[in-house]
Amino acid sequence: QVQLVESGGGLVQTGASLRLSCTASGRTVGIRAMAWFRQAPGKEREFVAGVSWSGVTTNYENSVEGRFTISRDYAKNTVYLQMNSLKLEDTAVYYCALRLAGHSSTYAQEYDYWGQGTQVTVSS
Repeated sequence: QVQLVESGGGLVQTGASLRLSCTASGRTVGIRAMAWFRQAPGKEREFVAGVSWSGVTTNYENSVEGRFTISRDYAKNTVYLQMNSLKLEDTAVYYCALRLAGHSSTYAQEYDYWGQGTQVTVSS
């Protein structure tokens, strides 16, 4: 079993920055990729950003490209999401996800473990 714990969410104004963290514990041997998804009220969960555990490959959803940066600390089993120039539409619950096979994927069903989510609220 793997446990994921997210932190770093909060209430900010448009244009501000936040950094989310997600730390994996338990049977973390074999991590292949981690990602961030988000879910706004009344909407489906959507992919935000992903990173291969080697750190070589990253990918982003179009609307966050250039504003968000995903990174990972291999020694700490932690993945980060640096979010800059936040917009109202970034408001959502952000979830960390981990998969034990394959590469970073934009499909939620391909991830094996999920965190509990952290709320990000952007206000004008």
